[in-house]
Amino acid sequence: MKVQRALISVSDKTGIVEFATELQNLGIEILSTGGTAKTLQEAGIRVTEVSDFTGFPEMMEGRIKTLHPKIHGGLLAKRDSEDHMKQAEENGIKMIDMVVINLYPFEKTISKDGVTEEEAIEQIDIGGPSMLRSAAKNWQHVAAVTAIKDYKMVLDALKNGGISKEMRRTLAIKVFTKTSYYDQKISEYLKTRGGGVELLNLHYEKVQSLRYGENPHQKAVFFRDPHNHYPNVTNAKQIQGKELSFNNIVDADGALELVKDFEKPTAAVIKHTNPCGVASADDISKALKVAHQVDPMSAFGCVMALNRDCTREIAEYIRDNKLFVELIICPGFEEDALEVLGKRKNLRLLETGKLRLNPVERDIKTVSGGILVQNADQYVVGKDDLKTVTKVEPSEEQIEAMLFARKVVKHVKSNSVVFAKIEEGVAVTTGIGAGQMSRVDAVHIATHKGGDRIKGSVLASDAFFPFSDGVEEAVEAGVTAIIQPGGSIRDEEVFKRADELGIAMVVTGVRSFKH
Repeated sequence: MKVQRALISVSDKTGIVEFATELQNLGIEILSTGGTAKTLQEAGIRVTEVSDFTGFPEMMEGRIKTLHPKIHGGLLAKRDSEDHMKQAEENGIKMIDMVVINLYPFEKTISKDGVTEEEAIEQIDIGGPSMLRSAAKNWQHVAAVTAIKDYKMVLDALKNGGISKEMRRTLAIKVFTKTSYYDQKISEYLKTRGGGVELLNLHYEKVQSLRYGENPHQKAVFFRDPHNHYPNVTNAKQIQGKELSFNNIVDADGALELVKDFEKPTAAVIKHTNPCGVASADDISKALKVAHQVDPMSAFGCVMALNRDCTREIAEYIRDNKLFVELIICPGFEEDALEVLGKRKNLRLLETGKLRLNPVERDIKTVSGGILVQNADQYVVGKDDLKTVTKVEPSEEQIEAMLFARKVVKHVKSNSVVFAKIEEGVAVTTGIGAGQMSRVDAVHIATHKGGDRIKGSVLASDAFFPFSDGVEEAVEAGVTAIIQPGGSIRDEEVFKRADELGIAMVVTGVRSFKH
């Protein structure tokens, strides 16, 4: 297929001037819109603006530019249909043989901190997907280019006689894949803002086959969302170590998502998806050491996650204490840290790049014959959420410790409690009770694990206390303040008991079950 006329309208202008220059050298007429037309004209490329081509101006702040019969007729007309070509001639419609379009950056926009819904909506592309779909529907006669990486392939084809039918079909498939994903992200964003996700379109690509699943008798494969560009375990680069196992991936994910919630340098030591120890400090090396020392026995064979780069000091701590660590996942590794860790050839090292949250993250759980989908629990409880329900008011240090513990307990399997305190400026867990059928059992396990370290700690609970027995056991172990969601029919009884025991208690109204 020869190309005589091409329409170019791109949001990402990377490489577009060079591409359009080559098209002009091949004698191809170029139509364009708004900012793209200006960029090409400034580069000395001859451009016919779409408004001149259609005889209709851009209007409504640029929302209406290409939604016109002279555009879509030129894309949709079957060149081998006498009827189509006759109607085109009668209505002054000229053929458009190729479109080069990339869409408004909707997903990039919603990933920015503080973006408003109005700003997001303005980044919903209408004309771009419409033109791409028209061209892709008519792929037997029109080429639709939507990926910057395809510019060279298309140019090579044009210079060697034209764009083949097979290439046009491949380009069309890319269009429908891209527009489907684009609409999916818009739908998810709006539904998330509205309070729920109703529809799910799963599209995952195989990363690798795993040696086995959770257990050696189970087969397993690792898949990833190819359109997921956030720092997480699926996008992490493995720079050292044995092949990842099923359990490595699950634990690394849990560990990384925990430290993402913290702004201060924070380290988490994870076993079987639950933390053995977590600490936040002004220095990541100190945070890791303190986190590991919370429960070094349970940390045997652990996964470590950091929200800062791994330092040589951390590497030497692991080496000097002969720690058995399965995997370390963090934004990056200092060169001299790699020099130390490199002597442990089996130690898996995963590098994620700078951490940030995905604002439309989904949490998917499987059940037999189906799946459950929810928005990821990204709510971070702050001071404004706290309501004191006892006569004793918490101190500033207790509030700091409670907010720290509350962030951690969100990542511990329910029923769960987390004890924590501030020691020499470091926020650290002092006891963790995870995955118990009753809350008082969770408290019992955490106090048993923490021992004397519990004294002076605060306690965070992932859900309300149904009875006062858990509070009584915590106070007996030395707890001085409790943060919990509240919401039990026995709240008043629990609050009264806290008063009688002389501790501070605050409620948040926010529960964080994790199953």
